[in-house]
Amino acid sequence: MVRTRRIFSREFKLQVARELEGSKTLAQIVREYEIHQAVAGRWYREYQQYGDDAFKGNGHTYKEDARIAQLERKIGQLTMENDFLKKAIQGTGRNHRRGS
Repeated sequence: MVRTRRIFSREFKLQVARELEGSKTLAQIVREYEIHQAVAGRWYREYQQYGDDAFKGNGHTYKEDARIAQLERKIGQLTMENDFLKKAIQGTGRNHRRGS
């Protein structure tokens, strides 16, 4: 028997995560919705980390975080280059004045 991969909606995942946060146990939810324990646990962790912003996109939940991290690295690099160039310009100005 071939099992197909089930696709769950964002609303369903949020519902399961909110129920885990409530009074239901993991075992109750797993039996009720017929989902694997690891899946429900992962959904709950993502919900705890991202709140209502969890489960956006088609499996690309972290693309925005990765893009932000990339831009922050770029800002850091440009800041270091800018500081280096400022120091280089200041050094050139001092050497030019000494020669005069």
